[in-house]
Amino acid sequence: MTDQIAATALLEIPARSGAVLLVRPVEAGDEARLEEFFDRVSDEDRRFRFLSPRKHIGHEQLVPMVAVDHHRTESWVAFDRAGGALVGTAMLACDDPMDTGEVAVSVCRDWRGKGVGWALLDVIARAAEARGLRRVISIEDRENHAAIELEREKGFVPRGVDGDPTVVMLEKSFR
Repeated sequence: MTDQIAATALLEIPARSGAVLLVRPVEAGDEARLEEFFDRVSDEDRRFRFLSPRKHIGHEQLVPMVAVDHHRTESWVAFDRAGGALVGTAMLACDDPMDTGEVAVSVCRDWRGKGVGWALLDVIARAAEARGLRRVISIEDRENHAAIELEREKGFVPRGVDGDPTVVMLEKSFR
């Protein structure tokens, strides 16, 4: 295990590809790792994650991912156990009444289609249920067919967003 992975609350999770992921909550020192990670995310996937085109994800966008309270807002980082590379991130941001959480997942270019997003959605679902959330939502660009299909497979139901035909909201209820 490399130094970048070592942390408390480490989960070992198999991906659908057979790879094993080591997943942990984000730490304040992860900002540089996340900056490098997003440089390895495709331009299209960065656009899908941030709902606008961005060549580089820097400090301003990364602070909300690392300055979390680990309850109302949580971020996770997923590493390839075999090589130690950061291969995915996930975030859960809950509303004030702790009723609804919004989710976001990103997977680096070389790991797309290997089950990283699938595994991270499971981590998010367990965390949302443990927090007593009623539902989680994801806002996706309508062109992000892979994410929409994955979320549908995981029990999310898609709906249009009034006033914005470019996005779709997907919702998964727990109660």
